[in-house]
Amino acid sequence: MAFWRHGQRRTIADIGRRGRINGAGMRMDGGVRARVSLLLAALFFLLASAPAHAAVLASFYTKDFGSSFPHAFIRLQGTVDATGEAVDTNFGFTAKKLSPAVLMGSVAGEILVAPPSYVEKSDRHFSFVLSDREYAILLGTVDKWRKFEQPSYSLNRRNCVHFIAEVAAVLGMKADTPKELMKKPKAYAQSLLRANRGWLEKRGASIVE
Repeated sequence: MAFWRHGQRRTIADIGRRGRINGAGMRMDGGVRARVSLLLAALFFLLASAPAHAAVLASFYTKDFGSSFPHAFIRLQGTVDATGEAVDTNFGFTAKKLSPAVLMGSVAGEILVAPPSYVEKSDRHFSFVLSDREYAILLGTVDKWRKFEQPSYSLNRRNCVHFIAEVAAVLGMKADTPKELMKKPKAYAQSLLRANRGWLEKRGASIVE
């Protein structure tokens, strides 16, 4: 049986063949969809298995000289994406005991975590977000100072200012240690800011003038 459409002769067999062709086309679309689904699944897997980045903020603090220590310290706040660990702590280096012996030579030293009330009364100078690698390096530096052979604290060679200088250096900042600033926590933090302003601004750092 034949039909005429737009000047062309079509038979039932032709229509059947056209239907099968369309059906194959539909099956081909299904194959495309399957491949797209596989690609999306692979992309999701790659994103899920990629190394996470720490969302931890590092802040440099100082406190004017007084009877409490440390006078310079680093504060860490945020959440580590890789573990979900919430972080809110700080690290400073100081003498274990304040005595005249500090002025005479090396004494026992320690990494100290200051209480929240102490942090609130201290001066923040700048803050920036750490990568996973930087976060690990910073913690490694803290651990290194914690494990120094005793007596580890020296007012002239290894004090709280030397500690934040090394932390800044391992994070990639320019951190010279001029002798005239190494007993002046606030002045030293301000010198770090001046020397690294461009570096800090590129990282979107929060800066306190």
